[in-house]
Amino acid sequence: MADSSEQRGRRGSKRRQRSRRYNPDGTMTLIEHIYEFRRRLGYALLALIGGAILGFLWFGNRVGPIPSLGDLVTEPYCAVPPDRRFPSGDSCQLLQTVPFEAFMIQLKVGLAAGAVLFAPLWLYQIWAFIAPGLYSKERKYAMTFVSFASVLFALGAVLAYLMVPHALEILMNFGGDAFVTALTGEKYVSFVLSLLIIFGVSFELPLLIVMLNRVGVVRYDQLKKWRRGIIFALFVFAAFVTPADPFSMIALAGALTLLFEFAIQLTRLHDRKRDRQRADEGWDQLADDEAAPFEYTPSTVDDGEPRARPSASGAGGTDDVT
Repeated sequence: MADSSEQRGRRGSKRRQRSRRYNPDGTMTLIEHIYEFRRRLGYALLALIGGAILGFLWFGNRVGPIPSLGDLVTEPYCAVPPDRRFPSGDSCQLLQTVPFEAFMIQLKVGLAAGAVLFAPLWLYQIWAFIAPGLYSKERKYAMTFVSFASVLFALGAVLAYLMVPHALEILMNFGGDAFVTALTGEKYVSFVLSLLIIFGVSFELPLLIVMLNRVGVVRYDQLKKWRRGIIFALFVFAAFVTPADPFSMIALAGALTLLFEFAIQLTRLHDRKRDRQRADEGWDQLADDEAAPFEYTPSTVDDGEPRARPSASGAGGTDDVT
């Protein structure tokens, strides 16, 4: 009994060390960083495993009005005209070349769907690990970045899903009547997932431009000068990453061009605001050898700002206990 109460006391002490109430600085030793990383990683893996199980079960079962995951995956293939599918007719089935192939496809698709559905859970574990080492302003920027990145990735994935039937129809028309296309489940699912990832990641381009402008790496004047070259590069990029059909390439390149132009306009507004601030503070009138007016008051724990900074171990806090 004494040992169990002692263990409960140690666990309570560890929870208090991680609590902002008892440890407002978020300071930890290196060993405590490692233990915290192991704990957060374990929770994130549990969320992924739970999502994979849910996605695996969802693959062959409808959830009320929501179609099964298998129907959602095969719907773009079923949208191809029946005379271009094999076997032709009303049936819409993919080939299984080995007995275990269907199970692996269901597991892969279920894991991907579960990771997306349970993303708030495992992303929170990552956030909870790095947040103690950030100031409130840095946490605000990080949350904004993650939120917009998630929305843009979802928009790109939805666009790719809508393009898959057109891409398949164009690709399956090559060769005329000399060829018949019999898609295996593994090849088809890999094609769909890769297209979703490519479109989703590509849609992060405007967010990257805006963030680089916020930190002062690029300005609107530079982007305006490089506009034609960047748009040409976007079309070249779309031609390389999409399948060999012009429909997907034009859709991706056109969407990226619109998002790029929107990002440029955001940088223009931000640069105007920053230039007005510089003019009001008189920075532009200073000589090259004259110090700029700069006032800085270090924050304290009482101000609500954590003094802890990210350590070399990559986690929040410092390596020394204060």
